Amino acid sequence: MISTKGRYALRVMLDLEQHEGEGNIPLKDIADRQEISKKYLEIIVKELVRGHMLNGVSGKGGGYSLCRKAEEYTVGEILELMEGTLAPVACLAEGADVCPRADSCLTLPMWKEYHQMVHDFFYGQKLSDLLGSRDPVYYI
Repeated sequence: MISTKGRYALRVMLDLEQHEGEGNIPLKDIADRQEISKKYLEIIVKELVRGHMLNGVSGKGGGYSLCRKAEEYTVGEILELMEGTLAPVACLAEGADVCPRADSCLTLPMWKEYHQMVHDFFYGQKLSDLLGSRDPVYYI
């Protein structure tokens, strides 16, 4: 399940793209438009900045902006930054130890197929794809 953290990160990114020509966008403005607690958004944008998804500028004229164009972000990379692995089982997570039961696991092919579908779906969706799909306020 995708948590509010992952969903709200997408909303922040979409909001910033929609207001891209306005310079650095104060977090308060995003919080007001998206009806999300500013305190909670502080946690989210901190991770997005650390993950090189957003630029953050302090002081007068400060705020946030995207590091790249919307078409250069995938939904998958944003969700994985915020949520961690999208793997449905531990043995398929990146860097996981090889499971000693892998050769005899009857469910592993199913989990691999599911994982590939989820990966392909989210990594096939660009942030820019979401911009044309709904009204200006995104409630994900």
